[in-house]
Amino acid sequence: MSVIVTDSGFVADNWTGGFEGANVLQLASDAALKDYVDSLDGVELVIVEFPSFADGRGFTLARQLRLHGFAGRLRAKGHVLADQYAMARRSGFDEVEISDELATRQPADQWLARADWKSHNYQARLRGGQAAR
Repeated sequence: MSVIVTDSGFVADNWTGGFEGANVLQLASDAALKDYVDSLDGVELVIVEFPSFADGRGFTLARQLRLHGFAGRLRAKGHVLADQYAMARRSGFDEVEISDELATRQPADQWLARADWKSHNYQARLRGGQAAR
């Protein structure tokens, strides 16, 4: 099984559209977005796989999707750590799906400690501005 992480902590998966079909796109972290940009019409959920916590290509993919206008639900799935949650949210992910095993090792309170990701934007502080909105 798996656990969905949002800014509210661990929540039940409320996606009801199924995981196969034209409304869902699953991407490996090494996917070239240019190969999928024309396929985004009608897609409601994009799932980006994270094979390792050290593989940050999924964050870049999420940012590129948002810059290309994808406004649907964007989910990071796999080996994302609680320490990476703020980065996931800033890059455009709406939620993170982790294994039950990882949820046991990193319980909800560790994820919630990073849920206020807009207030802890070090880049905005370095520029002297407000947190990114």
